[in-house]
Amino acid sequence: MSRKQKKVLFRIIISAILLIIIHLIEPDGWFSLLYLIPYFIIGYDILRKAILGIIHGEVFDENFLMAVATVGAIGLGEYSEGVAVMLFYQIGELFQSYAVGKSRKNITALMDIRPDYANIEKDGELEQVAPEEVAIGQTIVVRPGEKIPLDGVIIEGNSTINTSALTGESVPRDAETGDEVISGCVNMTGLIKVKTTKEFGESTVSKILDLVENSSMKKSRSENFISKFAKVYTPAVCYSAVALAVLPPLVRMFILNMEPEWGVWVFRALTFLVISCPCALVISIPLSFFGGIGAASKCGILVKGSNYLEALSEAGYIVFDKTGTLTEGVFRVKNVYAKDAADEYVLEIAALAESYSSHPISNSLKEACANIPDKERVSQVEEISGHGVTALIDGKEAAVGNAKLMNKLKISYKECAEPGTVVYVALEQKYLGCILISDVIKEDAKDAIESLKKAGIRKTVMLTGDNKAVAEAVGKELGIDEIHSELLPADKVTRVEELLKEKADKEKLVFVGDGINDAPVLTRADIGVAMGALGSDAAIEAADVVLMDDDPQKISLAIKISRKCLRIVYQNIVFALAVKALCLILGALGIANMWIAIFADVGVMVIAVINATRTLYTKKLT
Repeated sequence: MSRKQKKVLFRIIISAILLIIIHLIEPDGWFSLLYLIPYFIIGYDILRKAILGIIHGEVFDENFLMAVATVGAIGLGEYSEGVAVMLFYQIGELFQSYAVGKSRKNITALMDIRPDYANIEKDGELEQVAPEEVAIGQTIVVRPGEKIPLDGVIIEGNSTINTSALTGESVPRDAETGDEVISGCVNMTGLIKVKTTKEFGESTVSKILDLVENSSMKKSRSENFISKFAKVYTPAVCYSAVALAVLPPLVRMFILNMEPEWGVWVFRALTFLVISCPCALVISIPLSFFGGIGAASKCGILVKGSNYLEALSEAGYIVFDKTGTLTEGVFRVKNVYAKDAADEYVLEIAALAESYSSHPISNSLKEACANIPDKERVSQVEEISGHGVTALIDGKEAAVGNAKLMNKLKISYKECAEPGTVVYVALEQKYLGCILISDVIKEDAKDAIESLKKAGIRKTVMLTGDNKAVAEAVGKELGIDEIHSELLPADKVTRVEELLKEKADKEKLVFVGDGINDAPVLTRADIGVAMGALGSDAAIEAADVVLMDDDPQKISLAIKISRKCLRIVYQNIVFALAVKALCLILGALGIANMWIAIFADVGVMVIAVINATRTLYTKKLT
């Protein structure tokens, strides 16, 4: 509990004790003014805010309603009711303040990733400096237990890195010299030296903090509705209360020739005002979305705004990129089909020819080769765009590439029909064999698709630039409903636009990509989700939702969190409006007294806030 909350709690306790004592004394006449002591102790800040609101032209808010209702009740001699209304209102305000603070802790726990300092070596000693002062290319030292302050590459040392604050994953990752590390993670075991690759303002931790801090700026339709509703609703009930206080007495006096009973109708109007206070909606709806965003962030799912969290609940089409999203994006040698040579020799020739290339396929060939390629054996390397590579290996002419290269060089070869990337190898115009390379499907990709279908997703689609055979094989294994292959980035956008026209109006199309090459599609979809986006600037910029690890199952988790949040929001709207409508009618008829009014205001608000805090918990969803 904060210092401010403790101060309010102290005022509540003092006022409650004084109210009980004065009520037991049952003062008469001027002594009834003793009730003003607990009233001003508990309500001076509300009265002050109401007066300032009137001065600044912002009259119709909950402070104005409470001030008018309680001052009016005291003016009519209902001292205990007036003080009680203000007392219970402050109790409700304290409760919602505590609930908001609790939900804020969940989402701002992510703020613990903000590093306080960076260690740099100076004259053989470590000096702590602000992360903002460290330049790109400078070496920083991260000791065990410290946060990594900036993105960079380990140039010395090995350690275990805890990424749970960013990804929600509890299993630490091993890191060694040459590995990239990102800011916000915690170095657990060994001392490491990191060469920075980004300034602090452009580092992963800064971008994530900025994303989370600004998520509340993008309001959902429900929040916008409540804001607009409150602006119309509050003045309407104020004017209705005035009408309730004035019209019935005038009708009784001039038409029915009866006693006007001004006091009765004014008290009913004041009761009407207390009942009508829209606190339950104004507080609980934003709190629900805030809690939902916090729950998602704890699971390593960053949602850029409550509008996107709300939209996720309406997801009907999930469109996936393949490489890096459903697959590891890491090419590996699957099979070697040699003709007149050993498998190892075919691999060796291919690895030597590709030894100067950093292409993923080239790297997979080099990794599969038992011996590290000796580049001195290779000369006159020529890369033929879209075909492959030719080179002299030990003075012999080698050709390594696709079928186009074989046809171009008029080399007779045996075509491989298996799905995957096929690398054909020839030496001295003689075909040696082929190597089948394929991307590795993520272990949990199939479970992710199944969980989406269980969640009621109507259609899953995969878009890829790979050839049809590879795409069909991956899609069939995962259970994807619709597969489109051999697409350029522009073709993916076109296909997404076609799917947008196909889906129902209320359905949302979610595109899930790796966030690097898919920025145009991420932007075009109703909701863009960046997969495997740890440290990816493109993903954080283009996507509406960022998954801080590459677990595709978190897509269905995000949808479940969204739907739970929306259920709670609708529950609170229906509950609050129904109770208030009933109590307003009862209040206008004189059946509901001030104590029922207190329940209709404070009681409904407390129940709605308790319900809203359920969005913070995701144990049943995971």
